[in-house]
Amino acid sequence: MPNYVTLMNWTEQGIKTFEATVDRADAADAELNAAGIKFKDIYWTIGAYDMVAILEAPDEETLAASLLKLGAVGNLRTSTLRAFTADEMRGIIAKAS
Repeated sequence: MPNYVTLMNWTEQGIKTFEATVDRADAADAELNAAGIKFKDIYWTIGAYDMVAILEAPDEETLAASLLKLGAVGNLRTSTLRAFTADEMRGIIAKAS
């Protein structure tokens, strides 16, 4: 399954209840799992983003729909990048050569 890096920032609503962030991540994990998406890792970060997650999803549409549902709750905003493994990158390079 494709991998994605999701960069997350708390909204004003999300920062007001920062104490619940780990519980919210657990709830999001359960909701994403129901959609066939796996949280490979999640990190709380310092800098431009409040959290970074590594996700595995069956396809971009499924991931986009699930992240829209999470964002609609109002605690975070996301920006997602498609991530390629070394083997996937070898295949891309072979197609470009």
